[in-house]
Amino acid sequence: MSKQFSDLGINEQILQSLVDLKISVPTDIQKKTIPVVLNQKEDVVALAKTGTGKTAAFGLPLLQLIDAENSDVQVLILSPTRELGQQIYENLVSFASHSPSISIASVCGGIPIKPQIERLKETTHIIVATPGRLIDLIQRKAVSIKTLKYLVLDEADEMVTALKTDLDTLKEEMPKSRRTLLFTATMPGTVKQLVQNYMSKHVVHLEADMAQMGHQGIDHKYIVVEPIEKLEVLLHFLHAREGERGIIFCKTKAAVNKLAKKLAINKFSSGAIHGSLSQGIRDRIMGQFREGFIDILVATDLAARGIDVKEISYVVNYHLPDTYEAYVHRSGRTARAGAKGLSLSIIQQEEIKNIPEFEKELGLVFSELKKQDAQNREETNLVLWAKKIFKTKPNRTVSGDTKEKIKTIFHHLTKEELIEKVLADHLMQNVSTSTLKTETSKKK
Repeated sequence: MSKQFSDLGINEQILQSLVDLKISVPTDIQKKTIPVVLNQKEDVVALAKTGTGKTAAFGLPLLQLIDAENSDVQVLILSPTRELGQQIYENLVSFASHSPSISIASVCGGIPIKPQIERLKETTHIIVATPGRLIDLIQRKAVSIKTLKYLVLDEADEMVTALKTDLDTLKEEMPKSRRTLLFTATMPGTVKQLVQNYMSKHVVHLEADMAQMGHQGIDHKYIVVEPIEKLEVLLHFLHAREGERGIIFCKTKAAVNKLAKKLAINKFSSGAIHGSLSQGIRDRIMGQFREGFIDILVATDLAARGIDVKEISYVVNYHLPDTYEAYVHRSGRTARAGAKGLSLSIIQQEEIKNIPEFEKELGLVFSELKKQDAQNREETNLVLWAKKIFKTKPNRTVSGDTKEKIKTIFHHLTKEELIEKVLADHLMQNVSTSTLKTETSKKK
């Protein structure tokens, strides 16, 4: 088992942690990165898709390179979001479970700063941080990175906007002799510029799993709908995947809120996260999703970073992303740790032209999923309606006398007869509502 990691140069203490975590086989990016970090001195740019074990690729060798007798901060890992930062921190702590002399701290934004200031008064070898919070702590003289040996830029393609301003500030606080390790799922021009401006001229470029940029194990599909059908088609899809867990991506915070309300009305077990929610609310919803208390997460792109849940079986692009990189990150939330997954894009007629562009740029093959015909949609709606009734809580405000009168009326009906009559009434109401909407529309 650990022999494979030991062949890469990992020491006995960390190997024991990997045994505890049941991590036995190094991934491609780990095989390529670990020996380079341990044995060479150059900066590293590593290109690998999400879900391939990048945290262990830099975390394992850096833990090993820590001088535990030196109380200075030696490693700084920058993350685009607190959620991802917390994920990295938890992974590092688990990797270091048999290395008690190594001290790791997480100092990310969105939570009170005073406990972080107190924590940094203790010996700290590794800091995981969001750029803004780290700068705040440096300005308060709560931490120094002047003795830093290693800087890690994780998910650089997602952090590049923030880094444009923050890296200049941080660069002044870091020694020029530091070694920089940059990890990214995509390599847009902005990241190339980052490499040019902030890394040494001698950079080792590593690339793993990029031949299948669309991620092995992910089935990429799209379905073409009219605008008025979009929600209905999504509900049909979610009904078909009941009991499975997934993420639905929207472009804007307003769209996330609107869709989350629609799912709640239709009795789906769901939650929403975006940047305008307080950190406490985001943490609570993320915790519910990780623990399996909710099945569906509705999210904006950045808010969903840091989600490393193996059981996510599908991702839905309720709106197509603006960039190819964003599609890679979205679809990478599913099919993690060797599992299978589906990435479904619900698009309109005018967006069909985008699909060949995504295929060409990312080396993917999309297949079209045909929407149900009118009769199938109606029958699916009836099943959804029945499930909605099943999940509805009993009304406690109706008097006992009234309930008894209603029971007397229904008393002589069999279960099948009652279902037939309730179903007929529901269909008749639907026809009446549809007719009213049509007449109202004509008047307008």
